[in-house]
Amino acid sequence: MRNFVHKAIESQFAHLGFSPHAPISDYYDFTLNENEIPEYINEVELYQKQYSQIKIFKGIECDFIPGITTDFSYFKQNYPLDYIIGGVHLVKVPNSNEIWFIDGPKREIYDNGIVAFFKNDVKKAVTCFWEQTFEMIETQKFDIIAHIDKIKMHNQDRFFKEDDVWYTKLVDYAVDLLSKKNIIVEINSRGIYRMRCKNFYPSDYILKKLAETKVPMIISSDAHKAEELPLYYEEAKLKLKSFGVDTLSFLGIGKWQQVKI
Repeated sequence: MRNFVHKAIESQFAHLGFSPHAPISDYYDFTLNENEIPEYINEVELYQKQYSQIKIFKGIECDFIPGITTDFSYFKQNYPLDYIIGGVHLVKVPNSNEIWFIDGPKREIYDNGIVAFFKNDVKKAVTCFWEQTFEMIETQKFDIIAHIDKIKMHNQDRFFKEDDVWYTKLVDYAVDLLSKKNIIVEINSRGIYRMRCKNFYPSDYILKKLAETKVPMIISSDAHKAEELPLYYEEAKLKLKSFGVDTLSFLGIGKWQQVKI
C-alpha cells in the first residue's frame, strides 16, 4: 500500500482512496478476512499521518450477492470507513445455490456459466446480472458503484451486442435508479489497460445517459498494482468532457462535493 501512496504523490494526485474487497466467505481469495480489516485501517491511518501532501481515504468494496453477502451498512457501522463501493462480480443463479463468476482472468468460467447455469440463454444470464445490480442499488447503502457494466468484459461482442434493445432497456433502468439514489458512478479504465475491453466501464451509451441525468461521476483506474494507478486518467477526463460532464465527485470534510474537471 505504501507503493500506491508513493505513486500517487509522484503522479501529482491530490486524493488517493483505498478500497480492498470486503469479506464474502472462505470460498473467495480476493477478499479481506474480517480480522484483517482493523490492520488495513491502521495502515491507512499511519500513511495519513506520514504523508501530509496527499489526502488518503480508507474505503472498502462490497460485493452484493442476495442472501449471501453481509449488508453493506454493517461495515460502515463497525469500522471507521470513509466510503463504500458496491459492485457485482458474482451472480446468484435464480432458484439455485450456484454462483456465476463473471470477473477474473479466465474467460472460460464466464462462458461455461452461461451454458451450465442458464442453458445457453444469454439474455437470461445477462438480465440476472442487471437485476442483481438493481437490487443492490435499491437495498444497500453505498457511495460509489463499481464498473457498472462489468458483464460486458468477457462478452467481447460474442454473445450479445450492447445496442440490443433488451440490453439498453436494462441499462436505462439502472441509470434511472442511480439517479434517484444519487449514487456516484466511476469511469473505470481497468478493462482497457488489461486489454479485456475496448472501452471504459461504463460504455459510451451509458456515459451519455449518465451525463443527461446528471449522475455524479468519479475516475478510477481500479489499480491492483501501484504502477496502474494513473493509467488512462487523462483519457477518462476527455471522455467525460466529450459527453458534457464537467465536474467530478470528491470527498470533502464529511461529505461528497463537486470539483471542475
